[in-house]
Amino acid sequence: MMNQPSVLCLVMTVLLLGFGTVPPAGAQPRGPQGPQVTSPEVSADRQVTFRILAPQADAVRLIGGDIPGNGQGAEMTKNEEGVWEVTLGPLPPGTYRYHFNLDGVAVIDPRSPAISLSNDNVWSLVVVPGSEFQDIRDVPHGAVSAVTYYSTALSKFRRMHVYTPPGYESGQGTFPVFYLLHGASDSDHSWSSVGRAGFILDNLIAEKKAVPMIVVMPAGHTGPFSWGRSRLPLDEFTNEFMADIKPYIEKNYRVYTDRGHRAMAGLSMGGGQTLNIGIPHLDQFGYLGVFSSGIFGITGGGPGGGQGPSWEERNKEFLENGETKKGLRLFWFATGKEDFLIETSRATVDLLKKYGFDVTYKETEGGHTWLNWRDYLHEFAPLLFKETSGSGEN
Repeated sequence: MMNQPSVLCLVMTVLLLGFGTVPPAGAQPRGPQGPQVTSPEVSADRQVTFRILAPQADAVRLIGGDIPGNGQGAEMTKNEEGVWEVTLGPLPPGTYRYHFNLDGVAVIDPRSPAISLSNDNVWSLVVVPGSEFQDIRDVPHGAVSAVTYYSTALSKFRRMHVYTPPGYESGQGTFPVFYLLHGASDSDHSWSSVGRAGFILDNLIAEKKAVPMIVVMPAGHTGPFSWGRSRLPLDEFTNEFMADIKPYIEKNYRVYTDRGHRAMAGLSMGGGQTLNIGIPHLDQFGYLGVFSSGIFGITGGGPGGGQGPSWEERNKEFLENGETKKGLRLFWFATGKEDFLIETSRATVDLLKKYGFDVTYKETEGGHTWLNWRDYLHEFAPLLFKETSGSGEN
């Protein structure tokens, strides 16, 4: 029989093996470990320090176009332990994407689990607190689900993210639905990660500034994307939205199916898709929003230009239909004064007004950036469904 010290020794050995402290028999001993690295590190004054251990790298830059003043990337410096570091800020409160460029290779932050997915790559994510409308607060929270469905229009499985408001899981109530579209090169994950859509809606609903609603964030790209194409693939997504996305939501979620309880908005490419879907199907939408966008090619250049009839010519019968305009409760545009699509937005608003649409248009500070788009969502969502809340009227 083992004595008590022998039993204790055996137990400690088993525990150490389970936690990986003692290497198994025959294993090679681990080499010397590098320094502990914390990244990103956000200080109380909103300065952010980024670090990566890369002792063999010759040059490292921090890449993150939405970070103010970091359009070309920031050079990082290496200490004697091989840790590269740079401090930026103080930064405005918000959420920022970034990655490291190590000798020409893009690398996400290995010390941070927070990520945001684009159409064909992954970004690391850092949250700089201090913005009450998008911070995580002690309020009831909804849920954001990744939903896989089969697209009959594209003959393949697809994914979308869906926000359900606090209390939805109780099985009670029917809700309006808001389709929220992302921009070029992004994905269905973008609005709920870097865009903070779920937290923005949680806070608005808790403050009773917005009615509880379902927010559907689909994948606007139907395949690989590259800049410089003569046309963005808007028509494929339009077909898929009408054939698959909208029917799926109305079959599987407790949503109203009348016009007065249905809204759509999008940023950049998603704004163009909102126009491409909303105008020809205006009898199905009570609210439309266009963020940093408009009719691509309307000014004679940019994405969407090319041969064939203009957008105005293709949609003339819908633009002239006075009956469908009557049920459109809100047509809302916003664009930053430094946005490269500012003239596209202005020309689009002028065209719509020419056909008698009552358009709300505002120009803000800033450019083509998530710093603006989160603000636009925060301002747009409270305007939705107030006249129709709790009823199924058209």
